[in-house]
Amino acid sequence: MVRLPASLERRLQELFPRVREREKFVAEVIERSLQVTAEGEVARKESVGGTLHLFTDGGSRGNPGQAAIGCVLEDPSTGKVIREHMERIGITTNNIAEYRALIEGLRLARPYHPNTLLCSLDSELVVKQLSGEYRVKMHSLEPLVQEIRALSEQFPHVSFVHIPRDDNHRADALVNRALDELPDPHYEPPARA
Repeated sequence: MVRLPASLERRLQELFPRVREREKFVAEVIERSLQVTAEGEVARKESVGGTLHLFTDGGSRGNPGQAAIGCVLEDPSTGKVIREHMERIGITTNNIAEYRALIEGLRLARPYHPNTLLCSLDSELVVKQLSGEYRVKMHSLEPLVQEIRALSEQFPHVSFVHIPRDDNHRADALVNRALDELPDPHYEPPARA
């Protein structure tokens, strides 16, 4: 049997008064936190808890124009990059690309179960709209804002911080790499005659 801290044990007793239910719940949590490798060895899934730092950027060449997103998930205690993601998203505006980058970044962070997720963006507009300081005037942004709020509820603590573009150089570089190297997801070559 797994030994749990007394405070956690008390909370579990409140939630699951019956010992059998409590033990079943703990076993399920442990099972979900482990995975079996192809060789049959047990390996830990993604890290659990702690603080993670998420840098996101979205951009378009033209507004609207060809757009891409970039995300960098980092462990701030070690400075180690945990995951990166870049993707072309077709033709859209800069603002939509910024929101789409943040959505993808939140999805990227979810399997790591951070207690605190610090999201850094160089889009002051997005940060101020999410904080409620600015109203979201464009109807096309509303579903994106709602999706970010729903994804944010899956973390104990999320904060959105505006940073200078120079401090977001890694996410920005991923956006440019995606635009330079990845194919347009909506491009269809002309049919041969």
